[in-house]
Amino acid sequence: MRWIKKRYKKRQEYRYKHYDLGLPAKLSIINRVVIHPKYRTIGLGAKLIRETLPLAGTPYVEMVAVMAKYNPFAEKAGMRRIAEQQPTEGVLRISELLSDFGFDLQLLGSSRYVFSKIEDLNPVQIGKLKELFIKNKHLRFKKEFAISHHQPFGKTSDYVVYLRKGML
Repeated sequence: MRWIKKRYKKRQEYRYKHYDLGLPAKLSIINRVVIHPKYRTIGLGAKLIRETLPLAGTPYVEMVAVMAKYNPFAEKAGMRRIAEQQPTEGVLRISELLSDFGFDLQLLGSSRYVFSKIEDLNPVQIGKLKELFIKNKHLRFKKEFAISHHQPFGKTSDYVVYLRKGML
């Protein structure tokens, strides 16, 4: 038990020593807001954030929200949007091609939907899609198709081999 206390105390000293910029004292971060599907669309997320913000104890609260584009619950709670990350050109090209092939871009998170749509593609369309994925080696794509799971985003060579062998 003593070791844990010493280790925790050293970590706290390190944190205060190296973060003496004053920012941690002024900034809180909301990592994730999860609402059960049964209780969504009734404003519960906005209410939760609105009632929790005063309890943060800091003048600034940051929240990175992937779904905020589709459901702006943080803005409804009184937060302001500061920045929005735009997709890269490669991702946009692949999205356009998928859209041309009849994919609903909102449903790309569903593996069942994606696999059923891929089964409907003809060999020429699959070839175009493979070449576009190879040409645009985005880290997320490499991660999804990685053969070796020992690297966080896979090797480019494994990614290309995986696509060329017909794994798509």
